[in-house]
Amino acid sequence: MTLSEKVKAAFEKAFPGELFDSVRAVPATDPKFGDYQCNDALKIAKKVGLKPHDAAQKVADALEGDCFEKVDVAGPGFLNLTVSPGWLAGELETLAKAPKCGIPQSGAGKKVVIDYSSPNAAKQMHIGHIRSTVIGNAIDRIFRALGYDVIADNHLGDWGTQFGILIKGYRDLLTQEERNNLSVPVLEKCYVLSAARAKEEDGVWREACKAELVKLQQGDGENLALWKKFIDISIAEFDRMYAKLGVKFDTYRGESYYNGVMPRVVERLVKMGLAEESEGALVVKLEDEKLGVAIVRKSDGGYNYTTSDLACVECRVKDYDPERIIYVTDARQQLHFKQWFSIARKMGYSDVQLVHVPFGLMSYQGRAISTREGNLIKLDELLSEAKRRSLEIVKDRGGDEKLAEQIGYGAVKYSDLSHDPITDIDFSWDKALALEGNSGPYLQYAYARVRSLLSKAEGFAAGEFLVSTPAEKRLALQLLEFPGAVVRASEAYKPSVLADYLFQTAQLYSSFYQNSPILKSEEPVRSARLRLCSLFGEILSTGLGLLGIETPEHI
Repeated sequence: MTLSEKVKAAFEKAFPGELFDSVRAVPATDPKFGDYQCNDALKIAKKVGLKPHDAAQKVADALEGDCFEKVDVAGPGFLNLTVSPGWLAGELETLAKAPKCGIPQSGAGKKVVIDYSSPNAAKQMHIGHIRSTVIGNAIDRIFRALGYDVIADNHLGDWGTQFGILIKGYRDLLTQEERNNLSVPVLEKCYVLSAARAKEEDGVWREACKAELVKLQQGDGENLALWKKFIDISIAEFDRMYAKLGVKFDTYRGESYYNGVMPRVVERLVKMGLAEESEGALVVKLEDEKLGVAIVRKSDGGYNYTTSDLACVECRVKDYDPERIIYVTDARQQLHFKQWFSIARKMGYSDVQLVHVPFGLMSYQGRAISTREGNLIKLDELLSEAKRRSLEIVKDRGGDEKLAEQIGYGAVKYSDLSHDPITDIDFSWDKALALEGNSGPYLQYAYARVRSLLSKAEGFAAGEFLVSTPAEKRLALQLLEFPGAVVRASEAYKPSVLADYLFQTAQLYSSFYQNSPILKSEEPVRSARLRLCSLFGEILSTGLGLLGIETPEHI
């Protein structure tokens, strides 16, 4: 029985016949008030006909068991709970023996689709892709850890007008050598040159590009073969980047996958009376929900992102029957998601939970990221620079390129994941690679210090947990909160919740380490403190792993 369950049982004993669904004991805001607190007596006092203080006192009198060393009623009705050393030691033992550091398997038997990263084919990934990729992958890892059956889908931008431009450029603007050694940078160069020609005043090139697109859409064999070649080359390049970041996808279903479904979706919208004609286009009016008008078929007969996303949800529900579908995209698309989520519900997709995780913009060392500013840094270049800078840090410690990658790539990820996704962030090398403060390298170094300490202990005997000092107790109580931190991160769709927890835990460990002799302590204190260190290291490594960050044993 958890602490919250014990307190809930006391509420039920104090007030028989009443229902208490949301009673919770949470960590105290200040240690001087105790270890945990519960404010639920204030909420139910009127219902049970008592003053809040008196209601809280009845609950305090009903609390049973040896887990509490002291129970106080403070102020108008706050329950302040101090746990006993024996209970705390037992809970640490349970946590240490639990699989996955006690992460509850609340997702067992449930499926979740997570849609993230989604770069455009035939273009190099750049720093602007980092947020969707690392936030999405952290959410992916967290949900898998909770026992969910996760389908990670990379919804590639692999269809549309750009491919007419690209095919025309490939045939007329590239050299034979470039065509023989085709790569994503060559395709990107090809697109830029062809798009520039398409803007010429006579419009001849633009019309030729349209003709190539029409041939592709009509299934022309040669154009389809070229398109597939472009996609295969793009995915190979994306996979090279994902391998560096430790990111894997279960499916690569791009926009092209849903081409045949979109006409059927529009037909269904018309039959249901949801779509109507407006100036030659088909639209769904959402003014009553203050969401404006959503176009589902353009006046030229083409489809757009709204149609594609509706077709996508239809396929995902049919293929996977997921409990929820999570979309990780930038915050500028919030209206689009609100619109098509609303349409999807009207179409009957109410059993699946549709979740949009919006993230803010990223700037780079104080400068806005844009092609016009010449500040659109390629992701490959960013990661290479992270490795180079990290190697400068670790080479004097005997570190190699592998360690530099672990630290550099971890620094890039953590500099993003330590922020609430919705916030705009500015990437700074000095902050990202700092060995002090809230950074990836700081947490990796904290783990390496633990491993070094344990190696010096030369295979210590695993004794019982003992908690005797305030610093030990603060760390122990914090370690018990790890499973809850993972759950809260999943509920909020914010890896930053977990990152905050890990940083706070590392700080408490540092305080414990500085104030509590470990290797020089006498038994059984020595073994007990080493076990606490070991449990901290395991939780830190597991938590960083959920953020996609490796934990080297030596730095």
